[in-house]
Amino acid sequence: MIDFRGYPDFAAASQAVLKLLQQRIDFDLWMVTRVAGDDWIVLQAEDKSYGVEPGKVFNWADSFCSEMVKGKGPCIAPQSDVIEVYKHAPINQQVKIAAYIGMPLCDRNGNLFGTLCGIHPEAFPNDLDAELPLIEVIARLLSSLLDAELNAQNARRRAERAEIEAQTDVLTGLYNRRGWNQLLHLEELRCQQFGYPASVIVVDLDNFKKINDEFGHTIGDEYLQRFADVVRPMLRKEDIAARIGGDEFAILGVEMDGHGVQVLVKRLNVAFASSKIKASLGIAVRNPGEGLIAAWQQADLAMYRQKRDRKLAVEAAANPLPSPEIQR
Repeated sequence: MIDFRGYPDFAAASQAVLKLLQQRIDFDLWMVTRVAGDDWIVLQAEDKSYGVEPGKVFNWADSFCSEMVKGKGPCIAPQSDVIEVYKHAPINQQVKIAAYIGMPLCDRNGNLFGTLCGIHPEAFPNDLDAELPLIEVIARLLSSLLDAELNAQNARRRAERAEIEAQTDVLTGLYNRRGWNQLLHLEELRCQQFGYPASVIVVDLDNFKKINDEFGHTIGDEYLQRFADVVRPMLRKEDIAARIGGDEFAILGVEMDGHGVQVLVKRLNVAFASSKIKASLGIAVRNPGEGLIAAWQQADLAMYRQKRDRKLAVEAAANPLPSPEIQR
């Protein structure tokens, strides 16, 4: 049995478990996965033939594991084709699966985190069922380690941010570009390890140069401070807001999915309108295969598209096209 005390974190312990299981039960693919909404995300993998790597995303509802978790299929299926729900599972049409092992990974409250599972392209002897007690014990141990590590994340985030506290923008009190870069990197590592969702919002103040030119930099500075004062109470304590340029800001919604970021954007727009702040926003949800840097770039592009479209709309309203004459 594995002594989990010898491993620094859940990722290392998971990798050791997968290597052990592949040595003991020679399946071509063993995985530790995360379930996040409709996504089934591969966190760790030991793969011989399927071409599956960490970060690969499948549809959760297509998987054998989704049926196993619902109790509609067994945890061990030496000949999975004789199990109706496995035989007709969509993933069975995507890759060749003839034998399956799966076990849920849950926190202490019984909430599903993901699965420990293995598949093989050829059927196995029926004595594979004898491995069930071992798989159950390993899954429980992994779940216990996972629960402890998940509960430690908030404390770890607080410690990280205490170290980076000096990396703030003097004017707004938000993180500066350097602090943003450091925290984004740390959250990306956490997303990779645990399959967390995350979302990025990029905000650019409209006509800020005009404010500075017409009213002076003191008024411009007050406008930036007002923006920060409006944004700060909109965020949860785990979220991150930073001034990454003169009038450009970024927000990281930690463990925030697509629905959550849409809700936040609506709240921000209402708050901006009531505070007479005009800004263009772009959002992006982290793709597990691309990461947070890509999401930041996508949100930035989306913000510039909104800024361009709003500018074109203003110009069109100021210079309407002449109405065509009615032909008689």
